[in-house]
Amino acid sequence: MRWWLALLLVAACTAPAPQARMMQQVAGYARLIDPGEADDQRVLDALAAVPRAEFVPEEWRHAASADAALPIAHGQTISQPTIVALMTHLLRVQPGDRVLEVGTGSGYQAAVLAAMGARVFSVEILPELAREAAARLTRLGYASVRVHVGDGGLGWPEEAPFDAIIVTAAAPTVPPALVAQLKPGGRLVIPVGPRDAVQQLLLVTRERDGRLAEQVVTDVRFVPLRGESGQP
Repeated sequence: MRWWLALLLVAACTAPAPQARMMQQVAGYARLIDPGEADDQRVLDALAAVPRAEFVPEEWRHAASADAALPIAHGQTISQPTIVALMTHLLRVQPGDRVLEVGTGSGYQAAVLAAMGARVFSVEILPELAREAAARLTRLGYASVRVHVGDGGLGWPEEAPFDAIIVTAAAPTVPPALVAQLKPGGRLVIPVGPRDAVQQLLLVTRERDGRLAEQVVTDVRFVPLRGESGQP
């Protein structure tokens, strides 16, 4: 065997699989919160368990292991895995928690939350995306996710209150309806800021006495939230 062919075979055998390559890039995500913050192993395990390639269009599957946002259907995107890990970490989800997701997209974030044992109530304003995501999640076995077509900025009042709320699109301000649907002790993670510009990822916590605490986590860029509470 030619020496260069042997080297190629060795490299092919030792190269990490796409999902493993993605996880190598995600490791250390918690430093975006604070240099001393440690990654949550449960979050890492959930991301490793969810096949990201199943949630991106066929023409982008070659890039599914990249730590980058990718286009999906209808002008929307699937978030960068590091940001998915970061937002999931901030929610502090426990098994059995009821989590509201605003913006189902392809269903990837919902699958990660489900892999952590959460019951996910996901609202998507685009009917086509909602149908596709629901079918995908069902096919992949994520039975603890429910997908609803509606204006996510208004939440899902019939299923409230929630232990945690995650918004996967940028709003100009924090929608009051979402805060109202958060349990005492609950956590809301949302990007806030203008469209087509740098936004701030906020963590809003409802204290046990009902007071709200707000923390700016890091700068992000998300597609704009649609609907009544969305971007003008």
